[in-house]
Amino acid sequence: MSQDNNYRYKALTVALFFVAGMLMGAFMMQRRIGRLRPVINYVQGGGGPVSKVGAVMRMIEANYVDTVDGEKLTTVSLDAALHSLDPHSSYIPPKEFEKAEEEIQGNFQGIGVQFRVIDDTVTIIMPVSGGPSERVGVLPADRIIMADDDTLSGKKMSTEAIMKKLKGPKGTKVRLALQRAGNAELIYVTVKRDVIPTYSVDVHFVVEDGIGYVKVSKFAVTTAREFEKAMKELAGAGVSKVIVDLRANGGGLLTSSLEMADMFLEADMPIVYTEGRSRQRMEIRATGKGRYRDMEMVVLLDEWSASASEIFAGAVQDNDRALVVGRRSFGKGLVQEQMDLGDGSALRLTVARYYTPSGRCIQKPYQGSYEDYEADLARRYLSGEMTGTDSASHTDTTKYYTRKGRVVYGGGGIEPDVVIPYKTDSLFVYQNRLSNSGCFYDFSFRYVNQNRNALKKAYPSAEAFTDNFEVEGKLFADFLAYTEKKGIAQDSASIARYGNQMRLTLKALIGRDLYEDKGFYPSYLQRDDDFLRALEILRGADMQNNI
Repeated sequence: MSQDNNYRYKALTVALFFVAGMLMGAFMMQRRIGRLRPVINYVQGGGGPVSKVGAVMRMIEANYVDTVDGEKLTTVSLDAALHSLDPHSSYIPPKEFEKAEEEIQGNFQGIGVQFRVIDDTVTIIMPVSGGPSERVGVLPADRIIMADDDTLSGKKMSTEAIMKKLKGPKGTKVRLALQRAGNAELIYVTVKRDVIPTYSVDVHFVVEDGIGYVKVSKFAVTTAREFEKAMKELAGAGVSKVIVDLRANGGGLLTSSLEMADMFLEADMPIVYTEGRSRQRMEIRATGKGRYRDMEMVVLLDEWSASASEIFAGAVQDNDRALVVGRRSFGKGLVQEQMDLGDGSALRLTVARYYTPSGRCIQKPYQGSYEDYEADLARRYLSGEMTGTDSASHTDTTKYYTRKGRVVYGGGGIEPDVVIPYKTDSLFVYQNRLSNSGCFYDFSFRYVNQNRNALKKAYPSAEAFTDNFEVEGKLFADFLAYTEKKGIAQDSASIARYGNQMRLTLKALIGRDLYEDKGFYPSYLQRDDDFLRALEILRGADMQNNI
């Protein structure tokens, strides 16, 4: 074959392959269009963004190059869409919904222990009193080596992963292998899981003659009952003035907050009102049946107090029933309705906003990205709001007026009547380093673990411990030596100035390891600036003159 004919032959072959490729491509495209036509018709026929989202999800699941986790894709997509509306509308997958319900209901199902991971091992801080672990003999300082066939020791496991091994439905069992001080061999116990109640009133006690303290950590189904019981005991002990601590209380159930506020307000006093585009204004007022309408009160708030905490604080502040001390609260004031999606998941959608009786919108402004909103607290700190004077924290100078005409400010969150800034002096840095390194926690735990029986004998109750235990010279010196071994050099100037606070911190943590919160708060609060300022206010001859 001549070179010219050979060239023509090759060209013809290439052309035939090219045409065949086009025909095959067209055929494959026709098949692809045929498969997609129902989806395309669904979008074109149904119209609107909802059907388009559904169609895109179907296309991804049918055609994406890798395997797709449909639930994860749904969660990410819905979160992004809802966060474009506001920061608190959310999609709740089935597993997270179950966890959220446990917190609101005030109980969960598991083995009933408080634990901390020390040296990569799950270490029992305290079994829940009367819980399933205590019933089978689990003790403080026991180290969980295995749960059934799963090794929990020597692994870097997240708290969530550990909880997954220990929690479980009521009636199910888990076999624990425990390492106990003084025992050469492992101890095996079988724990039958049960419902473990969680309490939202952490502690209450008489601070001094006539003044009480109540710490409320969240608002759950049982909160109002717990709070009323605590108040009844305090009143029976002669308390006529009370500090209600809502710091770091992220909120929860609205009805519990309303019931608590109702205990302190006269009949028909407004507690809160809501209003939204598709929801008419709805106002909630006090019944006047509360027993503590004349009790003087200071409420402690900080930047982590949110939602139901802000509703309670705003109600008693605007009605001149309490002074608020601390730092401006978080600013979460959106009314959300929960909508069941039929598969164990739910949609929490914002339908209105919460307003205090004076008209302040509790919700802080939401402009820009969700990430910017999440970084707001860091911005507030860096701007000097949390470290300056009370006037520095007014992010909005819009004035509102309480029942007696006192000025309160808008801008989101509840502005305290008395602002307590964070300490920023250089001598406080050393104490912060000790706290952030975990030295206080680790040393106190080891000390109690070695001396538990002797301590319990010497101080047989939380009250006896609070009244009589002291972090004396040798114990404090041992602590400082321990911190040096951990690589933190002593700062003599800081110790001279803040040594008493450090001793009280150690005492409080030792008390917690012995007697839980009842052994912790009475000591820790003695080095707490917010609490000490509230106590000073209540000690005044007539606090009502200040409101």
